Amino acid sequence: MTAHDASAKPDGAPAEAAFVYVLGCLTAQGYRTYVGWTIDLEQRVARHNAGTGAKTTRGRTWCLLYAERWSSRRCAMSREWYLKRDRPMRRGLARTAQGLTP
Repeated sequence: MTAHDASAKPDGAPAEAAFVYVLGCLTAQGYRTYVGWTIDLEQRVARHNAGTGAKTTRGRTWCLLYAERWSSRRCAMSREWYLKRDRPMRRGLARTAQGLTP
């Protein structure tokens, strides 16, 4: 997990930290990954596995492959956008999760 400096909101209060994460799941069609963001990482992974997360993650058991902590929701959402498009990184995480070389 990567940590980033905390920042403050315009009113001077500390910004709430947020996380970007990559989940992995082995399916009959191969290994799948899912990228998302949240302010409570453990609860969010549990929701995905309970079938109440994103629609595309329902009906599967997911494991956390990667996570980064960001200083704000805005930063986490921006990083999520980037990671969703970084297929080589996601493929590398999937290969590592399967015990294959990256």
